[in-house]
Amino acid sequence: MTRPDLGRARDTTLRAGRAPGARPLTGHLTRLYRAPLPFLTDLPRHGDLVEIRIGRRPFLVLCHPDLARAVLTDDRTYDRDGPSYEGSRRAMGNGLATCPYADHRAQRRMLRPAFRPDHLERYAAVMGRTIEETTDGWHDGLEVDLAEELFALATKTAVRALFASDLTPAAAQELHRALATFLKGVYRQSLMPWAGRLPTPGNLRYGRALKQWHAEAGRLIAAHRAGASSDARNVLSHLVAARTADGTPLPDPDIHDQATALVLAGSETTAAALAWSCHLLARHPGAGRRLREEARTVLGGRVAALEDVPRLTVTSRVLTEALRLYPPAWLVPRTTTCETSLAGRRLPVGSTVVFSPYVLHRRADLYPEPHRFLPDRWSTGPGGGGAAAARRRTYMPFGLGAHRCIGESFALTEATMALATLVARWEMRPVPGTVVRPAVRAVLAPERLPVRLVTP
Repeated sequence: MTRPDLGRARDTTLRAGRAPGARPLTGHLTRLYRAPLPFLTDLPRHGDLVEIRIGRRPFLVLCHPDLARAVLTDDRTYDRDGPSYEGSRRAMGNGLATCPYADHRAQRRMLRPAFRPDHLERYAAVMGRTIEETTDGWHDGLEVDLAEELFALATKTAVRALFASDLTPAAAQELHRALATFLKGVYRQSLMPWAGRLPTPGNLRYGRALKQWHAEAGRLIAAHRAGASSDARNVLSHLVAARTADGTPLPDPDIHDQATALVLAGSETTAAALAWSCHLLARHPGAGRRLREEARTVLGGRVAALEDVPRLTVTSRVLTEALRLYPPAWLVPRTTTCETSLAGRRLPVGSTVVFSPYVLHRRADLYPEPHRFLPDRWSTGPGGGGAAAARRRTYMPFGLGAHRCIGESFALTEATMALATLVARWEMRPVPGTVVRPAVRAVLAPERLPVRLVTP
């Protein structure tokens, strides 16, 4: 069966193109591995659907929001399949973050009750307690790697809120190292699937990280089975109580797969959004002062709570702009299940299409001065409301369609509460001589973020 040309149906001016500079044997592999972000940013100059090559394999990058919408809202035609997802499923299992179309709707229905709005109040209480604990040991003049600190905060929050369990500081640090190694390995193996079978030091570290995380997930499940948690309002309780189509309980491997996906999504991505927000505020003191003024007015010196979130409008705009510039899920592949076409180009079965919010969010025709940090571009006040509403249609850090992140409200609530509380209490100044770089891995996060904490 052949699907219609959805891209052309939306806009007859959409055009396909090819990225220049592909080498005969490796294609664009070197650029994607060493400096992917500048390479991706340049792609819209060459078309709305741009072919890049990794080795001899063509990948088609969606560089126009209409094409992104067409692909993300048709998961039957554009499925989560191919070498990238095969590698991810070997590592993470067949959970909500990696499962194909055939399994996705049933899994999402199973998990949806745990993310109902009435659960968010309890989750927010856990968030506030963890934010307080994280900052308890901070003092004026302290130098910290904020990327590490925020990951520990987000991981502890995810494990506590979603699984009613806890991690010791040492366990949280080990888990961070394991997940960082895992995310780097997933990105490397998605570019070079054959390389995952080689006994390299990186692959050995990757294998050890997987074993460590599997053991930690098993511990969480075992503790719950043993009755360590009596709270039925968390994800693990829903999973343990869930039944398959024939009425039998979910087996532990299936629960493990969901736990893996949710801890990863609830820790690394939220930590990345917070880290980039703090980095951008440190580079733009004026925006930091405005956020601090709002946070002090709303919070009055206490930790943010759920009821404060609607009033933290400056904080929300800062996070929105940080997620525009640095969307954590920056490369999302899809594979065609039938012959179709986009932007006038015919795609055979098995073609790989890549959605990158990083590419879309930096198009100058969609976002004037796209590389500048301008939180007020999201203002809904006089003169800004119409433009902000129009941009929302092209703003996709949490995906779109049936696969839109199920934990979006959870993540934004935690990030808003944490950012407002931290900025109200501390000015985070960059440590002189340090350069903040994105880590080349599956989640777009800073490698390190050294800052000095100063009492405002």
